[in-house]
Amino acid sequence: MNDLIQTVAVYALPVLFAITLHEAAHAFAARYFGDNTAYAAGRMTLNPIPHIDLFGTILIPVLLYFFTGGAFLFGYAKPVPVDFGRLRNPKRDMRWVALAGPASNLFMGLMWALLGIGLTLSGVTEPFFFKMVEAGVTVNLVVFAFNLFPIPPLDGGRIMFSLLPNKAAFQYAKLEPYGFFIVLGLAMTKILYPIWVQPVMLAGAAILTVLTAPFNLLLN
Repeated sequence: MNDLIQTVAVYALPVLFAITLHEAAHAFAARYFGDNTAYAAGRMTLNPIPHIDLFGTILIPVLLYFFTGGAFLFGYAKPVPVDFGRLRNPKRDMRWVALAGPASNLFMGLMWALLGIGLTLSGVTEPFFFKMVEAGVTVNLVVFAFNLFPIPPLDGGRIMFSLLPNKAAFQYAKLEPYGFFIVLGLAMTKILYPIWVQPVMLAGAAILTVLTAPFNLLLN
C-alpha cells in the first residue's frame, strides 16, 4: 500500500497534466480547423475534471496495478468529441487535429525536462521533485508514443487515415470497432512496447535532448 501511495504521489500531477493538455490540444485544433463540437461541450479547457473518465482514467489503472504488481498498466481519458465532417477540409485537417494531442505531450515533456534543469540550477535537492520531473518526462513520452500507434481510433490511426488514398482509407477505417481490442491485446502480450512504444519514445527523447541541450550547458 505504501508503494502505491508513493507511486500515486509522484505520478498524479504528471498524468493529470498529460491527459488534460492532450485532450485540450485536440479540442483547440478542431476549433481552429472549423469544428466547435468540443468547445461547445466544454472540453477545450485545461481543467482536468472534464477529461477524466472514472473507469478508464482511475479504476482500470488502479486495478491493473494491484493485479499485476505494477507490471502492466493501461488507461485512457474521456475522448474529445470531434465532428470531422465540420472541418474545413475533413480528410486533410483530421491529421492535424489528431497530431495535436501527441505534439502537446512532446511539448509537456520538454517543459518537465526544463523544470528539472531549473530545479538543479536553483539548488533544490529534494528527491521527490526530481522523481516527479522524471515521471513527467516519461509519462508524456509514453502517451506521445502510444497515441501515435497507427490503429484507429488512436491518433496514429487518424493520421494514417488522412494520408491514405480515399479507397484505402475507408477500408482502413473499418478497423476502428476492433482497434481498442487490438491495442489492448498487443499491450497485454507485451508486443506493443518493443515494436512500437519503445522506439518512438526513444525518438521523442532524442528530440527532447536536442531541444534541452542549450539549457544543459548552464549546468556545466
